[in-house]
Amino acid sequence: MYLPQIDDERTTLCNYLDVQLDAIRASSYGLDDAQARRTPLRGALSISGITKHIIFCMKQSLSGAGHHEHDQPFEAFFVSFTPSDEEEITTLLETFDAVRGEYMEMCRDGDLDAELPVGPMPWVGMTEARPAKLRYLYVHHVEEFARHAGHADIIREEIDGAQAAELLAAVEGRPANDFVTPWQAR
Repeated sequence: MYLPQIDDERTTLCNYLDVQLDAIRASSYGLDDAQARRTPLRGALSISGITKHIIFCMKQSLSGAGHHEHDQPFEAFFVSFTPSDEEEITTLLETFDAVRGEYMEMCRDGDLDAELPVGPMPWVGMTEARPAKLRYLYVHHVEEFARHAGHADIIREEIDGAQAAELLAAVEGRPANDFVTPWQAR
């Protein structure tokens, strides 16, 4: 659990990224594969799809920073929201954890002023990657991951009523307090 404190720029950005990734990961806590694939809202997002998309985002960033190859065609962005039949939630979470470790290492060690390709961002008409500072990427990912953590919160609450704070408390093994009781399967 992250508690606010005074940190340098890099630590602050990394902490915010880590918090959002914690929330996304916790959204699947206690779900089976069928539940994680559910799309209970009007859109096509699911917990599994959000997890897969965040993996895609982290891999794209790692590739852009030269950590490994993940150069995907533009169309790969669109399918990054939909898990294949073989991509069960347990498999996605294993991949999420592995890629997250690499991604957070990059966050802690990367030169904030280094340039790397960022994008595409089709929602603003950017269909090709463009150079940006690593610092920009981190701020963009805070925004992107927070947006999808919010999507996951709403989807999860619609599936079984679980809320983010109680899921995080359960994942972290925190005891109940006056404000939050860790989630338990009903």
